[in-house]
Amino acid sequence: MTQKPHASPARPPALEAIALRKRYGATMALDGFDLHIERGTVHGLLGPNGAGKTTAVRSLATLTELDDGRATIDGIDVRRQPGAVRERIGLVGQFHAVDEALTARQNLVLFARLSGLSRPRAVDRSDDLLEAFSLTDAASRAVSGFSGGMRRRLDIAASLVLTPAILFLDEPTTGLDPRGRATVWQAVREVAAAGTTVLLTTQYLDEADQLADRISVMNHGRVIAEGSPAELKRRLGGDRVAVVIADADRLTRAGDAIAGAVGAEASVDTDTRTVTVEVDDGAKALAPIVRALDAERLTVDDLALRRPTLDEVFLHLTGDLEPTEAAAVAADAAHANAQPADLEAR
Repeated sequence: MTQKPHASPARPPALEAIALRKRYGATMALDGFDLHIERGTVHGLLGPNGAGKTTAVRSLATLTELDDGRATIDGIDVRRQPGAVRERIGLVGQFHAVDEALTARQNLVLFARLSGLSRPRAVDRSDDLLEAFSLTDAASRAVSGFSGGMRRRLDIAASLVLTPAILFLDEPTTGLDPRGRATVWQAVREVAAAGTTVLLTTQYLDEADQLADRISVMNHGRVIAEGSPAELKRRLGGDRVAVVIADADRLTRAGDAIAGAVGAEASVDTDTRTVTVEVDDGAKALAPIVRALDAERLTVDDLALRRPTLDEVFLHLTGDLEPTEAAAVAADAAHANAQPADLEAR
């Protein structure tokens, strides 16, 4: 009897967190936090200030000790084997980690040597990273003369000296101008394309929309929604077509014509002379709407197709911060800015 070959075991996810909890005094920074990230993806972690994003990242990166729960990086237990986890991760925090007095190449060689590479290998790896992040022309310049975007690219390059399985990016574009943000976005895309999994926390909703394959929305220390950007937007409904009618006296007739054209209820705003209708596919709805208005000889001042944005999804899911969350904001910020010596002591 011929035996079937054993199926190779499935590889564990890049990151998995189950029911994580972390308390600072009376404040629960993490309160049943769950997260699952597949390999080779960019996963966005969003939430209002004080939601627990930075605490989650620091806990998963072994910089903050968890009170309860289980987390694994590349299949390795974060709480039981923190040393092995650190060998598989890279971390770019909200503040620059590179030395401004050194050149770009000197910084990367330093990080490589501290990571255990020999001098020749450190130099070779530094040159590879300088080229990958378009910093070769600036390799011999002191970092003090770099733009914000260049410094962040160098920060990310330094975190990739040992090609981590997962890279944590904690609000990497905070304080950058649009050009600087664009250069960092391109760097993140290239990191993901090379196979490194990325966990990105950000305050910029357009950033998550541009970069993330999937997004988890946090509030009160836990994940309250998860999905692709498109899936999250669909929670608010379909597209909206808004038509501004020139003749205010014919708004009702315009509303009836538009509703009949797409088979959906239309709302009329007399103050703005606007008729709005929600449809599944706005692009397909435009032609029948225009034909219906033309048949009624209605003059249109403006016609716009509007799709739900991630900003609207975020506000819908999280709402306004309650006054009782002020303590959580303060605790999260205080521990995020703790000194390295204090973190090691924990």
